[in-house]
Amino acid sequence: MGVVLCGIAPHPPVMVPEVGGRRAEETAASRDALLELGRRILAGGAGALVMITPHGPVFRDAVGIVTVPRLRGDLGHFGAPEVAFDLPNDRELAAEIRARCERHGLPVAAVGRETARFYRRPAPSELDHGVTAPLYWLRQAGVELPLVVASVGFLPREKLYLFGRAVREAAAALDKKVALVASGDLSHRLTPDAPGGYSPCGQEFDALVVDLLRRGDVRSLVEIDEYLAEEAGECGLRPIIMLLGALDGDDFKPEVLSYEAPFGVGYMVAAFTPVEARPDNRSDTEEAPTEREPDPAAGRAGESYLVRLARERVESLYRGEGERRRPGADEVPPEFQRPGGVFVSIKKHGRLRGCIGTIEPTHVSVYEEVLQNAVAAARHDPRFPPVRRDELDELEYSVDVLSPLEPVTDLSTLDPKKYGVLVTHGGRSGVLLPDLEGIDTVGKQLAICREKAGLPPDVPVTVYRFTVTRYT
Repeated sequence: MGVVLCGIAPHPPVMVPEVGGRRAEETAASRDALLELGRRILAGGAGALVMITPHGPVFRDAVGIVTVPRLRGDLGHFGAPEVAFDLPNDRELAAEIRARCERHGLPVAAVGRETARFYRRPAPSELDHGVTAPLYWLRQAGVELPLVVASVGFLPREKLYLFGRAVREAAAALDKKVALVASGDLSHRLTPDAPGGYSPCGQEFDALVVDLLRRGDVRSLVEIDEYLAEEAGECGLRPIIMLLGALDGDDFKPEVLSYEAPFGVGYMVAAFTPVEARPDNRSDTEEAPTEREPDPAAGRAGESYLVRLARERVESLYRGEGERRRPGADEVPPEFQRPGGVFVSIKKHGRLRGCIGTIEPTHVSVYEEVLQNAVAAARHDPRFPPVRRDELDELEYSVDVLSPLEPVTDLSTLDPKKYGVLVTHGGRSGVLLPDLEGIDTVGKQLAICREKAGLPPDVPVTVYRFTVTRYT
C-alpha cells in the first residue's frame, strides 16, 4: 500500500461547462486528460485522494492541512452554484500526514474553524477553485473518494518537497492506497491579453517545466531559477514540488498527458506512476542544510524592553506565576503607550516556533498588544503545537511594531525592503511584513499577499503599506 498515482491538474473554472459555456471547449485537451487521470486513479485502486492547492489558506512558514469533518464547496463565485461538492475529509490520513511532516521538520498548520476566524478567512470547509475545478472532471470519471486538502507554504523548495515524502509514509503506515494530485497552472503571462500581462519568460518557463517533467528530472525542476518563475507569473511550481516528494527514491513513469494555453495561461495535465523503490534507496534531492543553532540565553542580557516583556509574560504563564502586576503609565516608556499593531515571533534553535500579530491595534497601547500576542504566539499559532514548559529556556523572541496603515494608489511608492503590504478585497486580506528573505520585488510581495488572501491575479485589490520597527 502507499501512493499509487501522482497527478498534476490545472484549475481554470472556465473549463467547467456550467461556468465557461462554449469557451470550455477551448480547454478540451485538458478536459480529456483530466478524465484520463481520473480513470487511472480508479484503476490504481486508490481509497483516498490528497489534493494540494495554491489557493487555500497560505502561511509563510508552514503548509496547511484542513481538519474539519466535511469538505464542501461550489463554483458559485464563478456563476455556477449548482456545481457543488460535499465530501468526507479523511481525517485519519490527514493526521498521519501531519505527524510525518513534523518528523521531517516541516511545519504544518492545522486549518480548522478557529484558524479561519482568527485570520478572517472563509470557512475551511469551503473548497477553493484550485480543488473544485479539477475535481469536477475527476468526478466525471467516477472518482468519489474521501479527500485530504493541503495548501502550499512559502518555505524553501527543499522543505516543500518533504510534504510528498510525508504523504507516502502516511499511506504506507495506514496500509492505504492513496492518489496525490497537485493543482496548479503554469505561466499566466504567455500573451499580451493574458491575466498577468505578457512576459517572454512565460513561454520559457512552461517549456522548461513540461520538458523536465517528461524526463522525470526532479532535481532540475526543484532548482528552477527564482527569477524565471516569478516573471512567468505561475501558481503551480510549489504544488508540483510538494507532489514530487512522494516519488522520492522510487523509479516512476512520467507522462505529460496534455499541455495547452488557450487564454494566455499554461494548462498542463501530467501523471506519474511509481514503479518500484530503487535498490540503493537514492534520493532525488537533498533536504535543506541544517542551520547553526544559536544560544538563546546568550542574548538576553541585551534584549529590548518589548522582548523582555514578551518573554516574561510567556514564562510567568507557564511557570504558574499568573499575570504579573501591570505597571503604571509612568513605568511604560512613552513610545509604547500609544496604540499600534504588533507581531510577536518566537524561535527555537533558529526555527520559527510561533508567530501571531495584529495589523491594526486591538488594545489601547503597544504594551498591551505585546502581552496579548506573546501568549497567542506561544499557545495559539495553528501551525505549531503549543509551547511546552521544558522549552522555555531554548526560545528566542522578537517584536515587530507596525506603523499605521497608509493607502497606496501608486505602486511605485512601494519598496519590499522598507514597507510591509496589506491587500484586501471584500472580506479577504493578505499581509506580508517587509524585508523578508527572497522577497525582493514589489510584484512578488503583492503576489504572495494575493495568494495568502486566496485571490487570483486579476481581481482588483486595495493596497496599504506600513513600516515595521523590530525589537530584539
